Amino acid sequence: METIKPIKISSTKSNTSEKLTSAEMGKLWATYLGNSMSKCILSYYLQHVEDEDIKTLLENALKLSVEFMKTTEDIFKKENFPIPKGFSDEDVNLGAPRLFEDEYYVHYLKYAAKAGMSIYNVAVPLVHRKDVKEFFIYCMDSTMALIEQINDILMNKGLIIKPPIIPVPDKVEFVHQDFLNGFFGHVRPLHALEIAHLYDNIENNVTSKALIMAFSQVVKSEKIRKLFIVGKEMTHKHIEQYMEKLHNENLPSPSFLDHLVTTSTFSPFSDKLMLFHKIDMFSMKIRAFGNSAAVNGRHDMGVLYAKSLLKISSFVEDAAKILIENGWMEQPPYAVNRDKIASEK
Repeated sequence: METIKPIKISSTKSNTSEKLTSAEMGKLWATYLGNSMSKCILSYYLQHVEDEDIKTLLENALKLSVEFMKTTEDIFKKENFPIPKGFSDEDVNLGAPRLFEDEYYVHYLKYAAKAGMSIYNVAVPLVHRKDVKEFFIYCMDSTMALIEQINDILMNKGLIIKPPIIPVPDKVEFVHQDFLNGFFGHVRPLHALEIAHLYDNIENNVTSKALIMAFSQVVKSEKIRKLFIVGKEMTHKHIEQYMEKLHNENLPSPSFLDHLVTTSTFSPFSDKLMLFHKIDMFSMKIRAFGNSAAVNGRHDMGVLYAKSLLKISSFVEDAAKILIENGWMEQPPYAVNRDKIASEK
């Protein structure tokens, strides 16, 4: 297969001497915070793993997180950009008892890899500085390689079912007016893209539900525990709604992972880390709903995603308020407030 024809551009500018753009700053900042959290979580998982294949998978993921943090830190140092605090050894207790079974780690890694990809693949078209662009391309390629390993283990160990199989079309067809129906009149079957995103949302949510259930068992703050329980119940309801859409078409769906959480009530993580993590996971759901709505055609599916989006946005806001109250939310880089500067003269 031929690659695209190269374009030769002559330039005297040194790309790496350019200032970081807002897109580059923002994506590097998010990459550092996310991977500092992952480093804590994966380090704990490695204290309680018996399956050698899953252990290797965790080691590979941890190595990437450390590498991504180091590269981001190096770029920040060159720019005299303050290194984010993120998460550290203070936020993890490696001596805490086992909270998850080995199988859960594989599902978790798939979710975490998707979250990472959502940062990297958006960053690549937006960044221009050569070193930053090459870094994000490397992040994307490395994470894709990790996802391949994750999927191989999930399938080879029988830990997951593939997305549903549907018939190959007999011919090319064009839709009619009832294509958009969802509540009234003739309602068509789900099409392939709608099925794919329902499957993806269920896969994400069963992982998220098991994690927030585990966090609600071990979190120290009663206020955060109550919020986690609300999030768990909301996620369970969403899973059932998405599953129902597939089951109504006689299609299979991923199953719950709740049984992979132990009964431990001893926390391996700080309340700050757990609350930040759930904001991050629920924010990823918001992005996933946007992708789902973009390819959806049925009115009932559109309403379902819209309602889910509102409830999850409310949860993220409530969680963010608690982070702010406790002085745990780091401020991302922001633009200059010109009005404030002018008023101070």
